[in-house]
Amino acid sequence: MKRPPAQDSIYAQPLEAISQFVFDESVAQVFQDMVRRSVPGYNTLLSMLPVIMQQYAQPGTNCYDLGSSLGASTLAMRHGAKDMNVHIIGVDNSPAMIEKSRQNIAADTASAPVDLICGDIQQLDIENASVVVMNFTLQFIPLEQRLDLLEKIYQGLKPGGAFVLSEKILLENNKQQEWMTQLHHGFKKANGYSELEISQKRSALENVLLAETREDHHQRLQQAGFNKIIDWYQCFNFVSILAVK
Repeated sequence: MKRPPAQDSIYAQPLEAISQFVFDESVAQVFQDMVRRSVPGYNTLLSMLPVIMQQYAQPGTNCYDLGSSLGASTLAMRHGAKDMNVHIIGVDNSPAMIEKSRQNIAADTASAPVDLICGDIQQLDIENASVVVMNFTLQFIPLEQRLDLLEKIYQGLKPGGAFVLSEKILLENNKQQEWMTQLHHGFKKANGYSELEISQKRSALENVLLAETREDHHQRLQQAGFNKIIDWYQCFNFVSILAVK
């Protein structure tokens, strides 16, 4: 029988000093539970990746999951790649995440080949790609380095290839931003997080997760070269953008 994921209680007790959030072993142990309880619409987003793969993955190409964490997006892409002759590559800079991802891939029954790389996505050569996915990864890249990464992705995509960018966004209207923040906190509370946990995690992510507006993302994608851009999914202040070369 498959064991349920370990419950996230990292910020359940008062901490004297709150360190910056890192994707270490303690986070890897509970990440499946953490993301389910923290990111509204995450499972729905994952369930649509096979549809995107069916539409945009091209035979004989590479499909990348950048910031692959435990491999949830990697597996969703793999399940959408039935008999398509594609090579899926998951990349993450956390050894703990890669190790657990290897276990998840090994337990999966789909047949598309998967390689996992422990490394910096900014140093990765993206080649012969037809689908590239970045689910809640760009927000951890320094602002001034984001355009270079998107340009690399654009250059590595084949014509007709697709880029999926999912991010927590800021709203330009302050009242709307407050409204979405309250709804997001309500979502976390409904999933069992306490006010203390929400507050301490927010402090840990400050200056680590740097969110931007929808307009910032669209403008940068255009600068990178994409001219077909659409918001294909949104739940509260979490948005997924589809850009096609």
